[in-house]
Amino acid sequence: MTIDRIYISHEQGGVQFELESVMVVAGAGIEDDRYFGHRDEPGQNITLIEAEEIEAFLSKYDRPHDLSISKRNLVTRGVRLNSLVGKEFSVGDVRLRGVELCEPCFVLGRALRSPELDSATIVRRFLHRAGLRADVLSDGVIARGAPLHGVG
Repeated sequence: MTIDRIYISHEQGGVQFELESVMVVAGAGIEDDRYFGHRDEPGQNITLIEAEEIEAFLSKYDRPHDLSISKRNLVTRGVRLNSLVGKEFSVGDVRLRGVELCEPCFVLGRALRSPELDSATIVRRFLHRAGLRADVLSDGVIARGAPLHGVG
């Protein structure tokens, strides 16, 4: 149960940058990320998704191996994120609270569509599998390889 990849984007719909670590601020999210400091909705601080779900999609539809396709911040390995809705857990020394599932939208569908695969099919494929929205409860650094605690 670890963090496999870390991504941020400086603007909505922008390029995803892979990082080895990020600084997070309680109630604000990941420094330099597009949603840092936004308080439009609960769970906007940070998003997580399971590497296994992305890899299953890529394999099924014969896509290149790219774990950034979901536009989520943290890609986990070995943990079922759906079970963390409403629960506090830690990533390394940083405390988070799972707020709600990060359901897929047609923006994701449009981004991943191809001549063989339409947006609606992609959205249906990721329904209840597209990750978790979480609030950051403590300041700290999240690094690639950090363990998840309190997840089951």
